[in-house]
Amino acid sequence: MLESIRANANAARAKATAASIDGKLDDAGADMQTLVKDAQSLLTAAASLTGTKADELRERGMRMLDAALGKGSQYKDQAMVKGKELAQSADVYVKDNPWRTVAVAAGAGLLLGVLLGRK
Repeated sequence: MLESIRANANAARAKATAASIDGKLDDAGADMQTLVKDAQSLLTAAASLTGTKADELRERGMRMLDAALGKGSQYKDQAMVKGKELAQSADVYVKDNPWRTVAVAAGAGLLLGVLLGRK
């Protein structure tokens, strides 16, 4: 009974973490698209200008691109941490429920074999 409760808690934690990662990836994608579009418009405007105004726009565009790279690095680091947490929880689940894991893997293999065997 205790193992079942622990397994359910680990599964729920893994699902919540996966949903959190999906949400953050969507946010990261939207942030990156916005930053790139803004930088493109600034650089396009700067291409038609000369002098100090063009230099100012180019500088602002470079700052935006640097911010995009910084956010990308931050999201990458967060994804690495969450991935390690998911791997750890999966490892604990497999160690707590070895026969259930074997049964699920066998079922998935059988299903995949049937689907691929039809073609």
